[in-house]
Amino acid sequence: MFKVDDSAKYAKAHVDGDDIVPIGALDGLSCADEEDIPDVDLTPEAAWPRVKRRLRAELGEDVFASWFGRLELESVSHQVAYLTVPTRFLKSWIESNYADRVLQLYKAEYPGIARVTFGVRNGANRDTAPAAAPQPRNTETAHSTTAPARASSPRQSAQRTTAAAAAQAPTPATAASTADLGGNPLDARLTFDSFIIGSSNALAHAAAERVAKHANGPALYNPLYIHAGVGLGKTHLLQGIAHEAQLQGKRIIYLTADRFMYGFVSALKAQTALAFKEKLRGIDLLIIDDVQFLQGKSIQQEFGHTINALIDAGRQIVVAADRPPSDLDALDERVSSRLAGGLVVEVSALDEDLRTRILSARIEAVQAVNPTFQVPQAVVAYVARVITTNGRDLDGAVNRLLAHTTLTGTPLTMETAESAIRDLVRTREPRRVKIEDIQKLVASRYNVSRADILSERRTAAVVKPRQIAMYLSKILTLRSLPEIGRRFGGRDHTTVLHAVRKIEKTIGDDAALKEEIELLKRMLQE
Repeated sequence: MFKVDDSAKYAKAHVDGDDIVPIGALDGLSCADEEDIPDVDLTPEAAWPRVKRRLRAELGEDVFASWFGRLELESVSHQVAYLTVPTRFLKSWIESNYADRVLQLYKAEYPGIARVTFGVRNGANRDTAPAAAPQPRNTETAHSTTAPARASSPRQSAQRTTAAAAAQAPTPATAASTADLGGNPLDARLTFDSFIIGSSNALAHAAAERVAKHANGPALYNPLYIHAGVGLGKTHLLQGIAHEAQLQGKRIIYLTADRFMYGFVSALKAQTALAFKEKLRGIDLLIIDDVQFLQGKSIQQEFGHTINALIDAGRQIVVAADRPPSDLDALDERVSSRLAGGLVVEVSALDEDLRTRILSARIEAVQAVNPTFQVPQAVVAYVARVITTNGRDLDGAVNRLLAHTTLTGTPLTMETAESAIRDLVRTREPRRVKIEDIQKLVASRYNVSRADILSERRTAAVVKPRQIAMYLSKILTLRSLPEIGRRFGGRDHTTVLHAVRKIEKTIGDDAALKEEIELLKRMLQE
């Protein structure tokens, strides 16, 4: 039978999906007419997809995909709808900006809903407490001490004190721009003085320091693009630039990609987008971290316009990501091309000498607070040799060693050290494989060129290596089928899916091919 919502003056006539019929149109219907229409019992779960469709229509595809695409209904109980998202940032943002609107739309579709709450998926407990303002993401501390810094010269101490004061009480211009744009706060520990230099990061450090201290003339290496894996120090370098630039009296703002998106969408909602753009383009130095997370066509376009305007005006831009510009598949091609036009510098994996010096610095910092904490040099050498991932794991190793000595009251030995850090050694991350590496290795192995693999040629000598490369790209990378297709000469995702299934079937029957592919996998992962 018909479900009539008197409050909205509409009736749901579930004939062709979600057709909505005004109540007045029902006046002439007879009982026979009603029997011709199927009786659909609308539940709160069935109403949820309709709520999302109304959100998409109201906000537009870009805003919806960026902020509401991963919002899901988990359950409904006692007139309360429990909605979840994958991150605390999304939860906080939606609660702060759209909680009331989501409730209104839900009540319009299903009047039995009295309240909606938001939580983070995969948590130990449901997180439904009211959220405060979104908090910035934790910054990387690959080369910064987690306790008070080591003793240094009076000049270095003065510089650190000044930098910390500048971070907490910046100049009026800087404070205004940071407050208005929602810039991330700076960590007083992450300065150039606390950054430990090695062969893997020397070029990036030199470029960052040069940009930060360049006070006059046109911008240097514009934009400066630093890319590195997790925990290798790129955020430390970015914050070091910000601290030094503040000492030079520059107007700066440091933002993560999340904060940039939040500021832009909030400005659109408040109809202050023009003021947002003017403030952002009126600074001397723009620093954007984790640009790989920049999502949404409109947001990426605005980011592109902003960097173009700043570069044309001679203002400095510094960007960091976890991969080079050419690998940012989700980023607009014009934006990634603009980023690649500056100085692109990689911070590579830490070598053993650098890991030893970072570890020693961490231990000295802890000893300043816990003088009884003693680590034999043999243990330091062992930890630096077996933990090869990043600076965060080195921090974790020091924390475990400290916990052992303080909780057990026994001195550290090689045996106890091995036991304390066993989990860090066992869970080392494998090497990140790139699609370009796969294409090059497969091409070399089968005596064809990479251009052949990307071409339209369909000879057997080219098709087989191409399908193997697509198969390896699917199982060794996190790229989606459409992304893999684009990286293989702009092919459709169905072509990639066909190649993957073909190789999977073939290796089940061909032991030689299976062994060959296993060899290629080992070569790519070593």
